[in-house]
Amino acid sequence: MFLPPHYRRLKRMPQVMLPKDIGFIIAQAGVTRDSVCVDAGTGSGWLAVSLARIAKKVVTYDIREDFIKVAMRNKVQENLGNLDIKYGDVTKKIEERDVDLVTLDMPDSDKALKNAHKALKENGYVVGYLPHMEQVKKFVETLEKLKFRDPLTFEIIMRDILVREQGVRPSTKGVWHTGYLVFAQK
Repeated sequence: MFLPPHYRRLKRMPQVMLPKDIGFIIAQAGVTRDSVCVDAGTGSGWLAVSLARIAKKVVTYDIREDFIKVAMRNKVQENLGNLDIKYGDVTKKIEERDVDLVTLDMPDSDKALKNAHKALKENGYVVGYLPHMEQVKKFVETLEKLKFRDPLTFEIIMRDILVREQGVRPSTKGVWHTGYLVFAQK
């Protein structure tokens, strides 16, 4: 699997969100240098670091101190003063308001949607990163109950292409399923 150099220097502990999914989130949600983002389920902080490279401000939450330590190391290594890492449970509370994007990469993400709705500005995006289709169904049902608009679900699949003298074809290797991405707007 190809990883850009700036990802290869980041430490990882738990499973990380890969650049193929991160890039799609940034593009689909329209993250710019003026964006304020909240990320929940920090893990190693790869998504939070990627957002902070672009956005004005990023706040990321996790309930595991060991993950927070790894994310803090990555923040310091990348010299990101616009990234705040907090110990906290977003199913109970998100302190920030009027944010452009809330990402939820955690078990039972649907339970954080009410707080995500409160944190978002009008037309802001919520994105769920969910490994199983059953979670997608539950997440979308909760989005609809909370009156989020236009839920869309994607799966980003990436394949290497072999370019050889005998012919060009997809590699038998690649990054297939990593998670489903569910987007909706407030």
